Amino acid sequence: MWSFTLLSVLGIALQVPVVTAQDGSISGPTSSSSAAGYSCDPSQCQLPNCNCASTSPPGGLSPSDVPQFVVFTADDAIQSYTLDSVNQFLAQRKNPNGCPIKMTYFTSLNYTNYTLVTDWYVAGNEIADHTMTHVGTPPADEINGNIIALNALAGIPLDAIQGFRAPYLNYTAQTLQLLADVDFTYDSSSASSIPVTDPGTDAYWPYTLDNGLANDCLTVEGICKGLPKIPGLWEIPMYAFFDDLGVDGPHLMDPWLDTANGASSVNDTATFEYMKNTFTAHYTGNRQPIGLYTHPIHLSTTYPGVDPPNSTIQMINDYLDWVQMQQDVWIVSNEQLLAWVRNPVAISDLDSFEPLKCPTPQVDPSLSICNGIPQNEAGLLEECDFPDFPFFTCYGCPQVEVSPSNPNPPQQVPVGQQMRYRLPSNCSTPFWDPIAGSCLCQSSDCAFTDNSRPIGPNGANLTGGGTGGDGFNASDSAPTPTYINFNGASPVKLWSGSFVGMMSALAVGAFGVATGWVLVNA
Repeated sequence: MWSFTLLSVLGIALQVPVVTAQDGSISGPTSSSSAAGYSCDPSQCQLPNCNCASTSPPGGLSPSDVPQFVVFTADDAIQSYTLDSVNQFLAQRKNPNGCPIKMTYFTSLNYTNYTLVTDWYVAGNEIADHTMTHVGTPPADEINGNIIALNALAGIPLDAIQGFRAPYLNYTAQTLQLLADVDFTYDSSSASSIPVTDPGTDAYWPYTLDNGLANDCLTVEGICKGLPKIPGLWEIPMYAFFDDLGVDGPHLMDPWLDTANGASSVNDTATFEYMKNTFTAHYTGNRQPIGLYTHPIHLSTTYPGVDPPNSTIQMINDYLDWVQMQQDVWIVSNEQLLAWVRNPVAISDLDSFEPLKCPTPQVDPSLSICNGIPQNEAGLLEECDFPDFPFFTCYGCPQVEVSPSNPNPPQQVPVGQQMRYRLPSNCSTPFWDPIAGSCLCQSSDCAFTDNSRPIGPNGANLTGGGTGGDGFNASDSAPTPTYINFNGASPVKLWSGSFVGMMSALAVGAFGVATGWVLVNA
């Protein structure tokens, strides 16, 4: 949903916190059948707007007729280095219909560059809500303010912001009610913490809260046993991986940061094996989704001070390569997954399933329009030079920094320029000209072209990816980089300063950065 840029230009050296621990880890089961006390009548709770928590595929489909979905999400700020981090895993991959991979970015605003939120959304990805300032158990203004600011400064349509994830996965029943109050479609903060091979597994397909929650019953007060009853609000559980310790060895967010099998140090080989084993358990069972839930800063190769092991990056790519070698596997966003769950179709009918296609906006590349397409918006971005979190936007700088109490401040109009126009509800982001205040095209028929291709007979003929290395061998040798940095080029905007502090919203360790230039994709 939202994004914010990370740049702090100071006159003194700044200690920069860097993530050294996970935000959203679990150490054991977070639920049980007895704690859940869950009951749902499938004859009364029917798709597309109601679904019981179940380990069986929706719509009565046989697992052999169900695609295996791998959800890819990212949390926190959107910046050039976080998008580069995501792209080193996804940029060269395609789904079985030839479409580029789409993912979900749960965006908080501190350190986010709004123009990159726009670009990421226009490229086809889902933007979701992660609060304005990354606070767990958030109040309403943190949730709602995020929506307002993303719409105003990144041009994300209000109705496109469908999902929410609580920072630190800290939420309450009241959090879920706040989401329903402003018509969110889904939450994805709960954990599936028991292996699918266990008879008491809590690896449910996405379900609605018409009959309460069935996950996290041991860790969150006031939920489960029929509570909270919020008809129509979906829960998309986060599906954990499990090492050789089984239920006592879960790995949820950024599993590559965890030690495996009770060891004292991280081992890429062990991580690779348990990720494959957990995938296989899903794939050969009821094909519940599985996910890669990431904080991209951990694996950024373009963020000063972060030096992820090349072997880990290669291991994750080799895992995704291996996954895409299996038949009928799709890497998707939460939005795409939920669209299929609400209207489940068999593998044989996926060719005509619209949410998995890749509609591409058709905009004349020679036009100068600030619309989230890099070749169109070059030279048109406004630089909002706030001392804490400077950023770029197509939609006009606010007079003051956004905050939960003031998520959409009045616009600051530079001398000799005119006020920019915010995105209206009747125009799509890539076709809105915020400088002229006009819409290039209001008809979906003339605006988008579908670039999907027929799915091959084995459901995997058009997949592929990786970084182009020689394959994972647990060594630290550098893979050959074949992915392309975000926007398809080297960073083009230079931000100067005698000392530049760069900080992640998930800060725990500290170091100082003293440099003369910071690269920002404009």
